[in-house]
Amino acid sequence: MSTYRFTLNEADKNFAINVLNETDETRAKSLEEIKNWLIENPNICAKSDDLNILAFLRGCKFRLDKTKQKIQNYYEMRSKVPEWFANRDPMLPEIEELAKLGVFIPLRQFQDNKHVVIIRTAVHDPRKHKQDDVFKVGKMILDLLGCENEQLQIYGVIAIFDMQGISVAHARQLPPSKIKKAVHAWQNYHCRPKQLEFINAPVYINVLLNVFKRFMSEKLKGRVRVHFSGLSTLHDVINKSILPNEYGGTDGNIEDHINLWHTKLLQSREWFKQDEMYRSRLQ
Repeated sequence: MSTYRFTLNEADKNFAINVLNETDETRAKSLEEIKNWLIENPNICAKSDDLNILAFLRGCKFRLDKTKQKIQNYYEMRSKVPEWFANRDPMLPEIEELAKLGVFIPLRQFQDNKHVVIIRTAVHDPRKHKQDDVFKVGKMILDLLGCENEQLQIYGVIAIFDMQGISVAHARQLPPSKIKKAVHAWQNYHCRPKQLEFINAPVYINVLLNVFKRFMSEKLKGRVRVHFSGLSTLHDVINKSILPNEYGGTDGNIEDHINLWHTKLLQSREWFKQDEMYRSRLQ
């Protein structure tokens, strides 16, 4: 029997019921079935506590077949893509440098209960930094975010892709094979991307986006939006009060947000060491 207790507020509970099909009875039965399924599939070395399983159930609206497939895909990805999921030591120079640059920045406040992250796609130097390390840092921070914020499972994430300064050298770091892996990760991660907002986009953005869209589900394609008119249209969908000053907002400097997550990464070094054991055992 599940030991999980819903501790969020009544509005969160009603949203979970009406949108995610999550009732107390459905939750208990679904958790039991997934745990039994994991026992029957020992090749999947998964986190089997209630909260981690619930992340996948909620992301799949408690459709069990879809949940099982997503769990399998996620843990297989952790084995097949070691360049993103192995050796995730936040004190490695290449990791710490990218974290301090702010390649992936969760904001401190929510938009319609969704967590907002800013992904600065071109803040790194492609002559010096590997794109795989950029993706690794982003997933490390996203994993920590999921641990501390259960609302993330229920409402999902809004990603703001800041393309300021993107160059041909940055684009060359993203061949179709790597783009396919990135999209596969978005669609099989333990939290749902609800909005993909692109800002400071170059004139050729649609060429790059069309490659991404080749690998996206129809639902995910419909969540992509490009803001060509500066930040004004972004402010129509993201409240200024939650954005850093550099994005026309009022919630402090971007450096404050970067420093917060750099510190959290360093404090979580042991957690990342333990986390590396969770992956599929490939045949």
